[in-house]
Amino acid sequence: MSDRLARYEAALGDRVGPLAFVDLDAFDANAAHLLGQAGGLPVRVASKSLRCASLVKRALAHPRVGGASGSVFRGVLAFTPAEALHLAWHGIEDVLVAYPSVDRAALSSVAWRAREQGAGRIVLMVDSVEVASLVSSAARNARVRLPVAVDIDASWRPVRGMVVGPRRSPVVTPAQAVALVGSLAADPALKVVGLMAYEGQVAGVGDRVPGRPVRSAAIRAMQRASMRALGRRLPAVVDAVRRELAQHGQLLELVNGGGTGSLSRTSAAGVATELSAGSGLYASTLFDTYRSLALQPAAYFVLPVVRRPGPGVATLLGGGYIASGAAGRDRLPLPSLPPGLRLTGTEGAGEVQTPLGGPAADRLAVGDRVYFRHAKAGELAERFSTLLLISGDRVLDEVPTYRGEGKTFL
Repeated sequence: MSDRLARYEAALGDRVGPLAFVDLDAFDANAAHLLGQAGGLPVRVASKSLRCASLVKRALAHPRVGGASGSVFRGVLAFTPAEALHLAWHGIEDVLVAYPSVDRAALSSVAWRAREQGAGRIVLMVDSVEVASLVSSAARNARVRLPVAVDIDASWRPVRGMVVGPRRSPVVTPAQAVALVGSLAADPALKVVGLMAYEGQVAGVGDRVPGRPVRSAAIRAMQRASMRALGRRLPAVVDAVRRELAQHGQLLELVNGGGTGSLSRTSAAGVATELSAGSGLYASTLFDTYRSLALQPAAYFVLPVVRRPGPGVATLLGGGYIASGAAGRDRLPLPSLPPGLRLTGTEGAGEVQTPLGGPAADRLAVGDRVYFRHAKAGELAERFSTLLLISGDRVLDEVPTYRGEGKTFL
């Protein structure tokens, strides 16, 4: 039995599962590794990758890495205004919402919170006049001025009509950014404080695909070309926006960029004033394919063996926790401990049962536990109400996920 498996078995004792846990020793090591890649810039915790307020706070409390001029986790990158309000209720006061929202009720609550409490700040994201008008309406109704940021599309466009990367914002060029920012800055209910440019084709795509050396080389070439193109375009956008805001007596306070897979490259580009990361704290399996990362698996879910239907097969209870994105084998959870197990090709990870094969299957007995890693990070928390927190060979605490707090933001 591996040392890791032995620690987890001792910590879980007679707990049966299904259950989920986070290895705090690995979580903290990952936090230090991510900060070490950030080049002295502060890093926002991407809360969608954790979906647990207790662990968001743990990341924010992690000590600075790299001395007085080193990087530290500061603030949160949330995914909806409703989630930002929930984090504010937990005492997290610096939140940038990463995506535009048309949730009028949540926008109104953000505005009234700004009026009534004053403490802390939730910055809302916009990329169109249509979304901005909803934010403006909420602000006017509450008689406040709300801070907003503009999402700049960071996809790579090598030729006309071809987009490589997330299809996010319609704001691509300096002229488009100036046109939108000018209209926002002229609105007395809004204050433009930041820009965001997430290069998902770099931050979210591994460049070391197992058994695919040609594909890996092609991905690395794409990422280099993408960063070169963004290195030319983004500074022009930022400079143009700064000039436009100066005409309205406003300052650009932040430029957010990067993700777990691109911290060092985004920092080195010299345009961003802050970065964001979250998935690397849990180190889900999609991040096993990054040459630049040396992360430790920190988040697991555990399923019990409930059947032995025949030689070479052990069947577990539950487990159909498939990751979002384009359907493929890389979206499946990975049986990790004990080693030597694999999903079957006919059932995969099932809704109510998951049969496993492989050389280790015959060594499993009814009642044994199998430890899985999810393909993506935060989505695991949508399946469990609580996470056990393990350090060494002990369970230190059990904390609620968003689901455990009765929240389902997405």
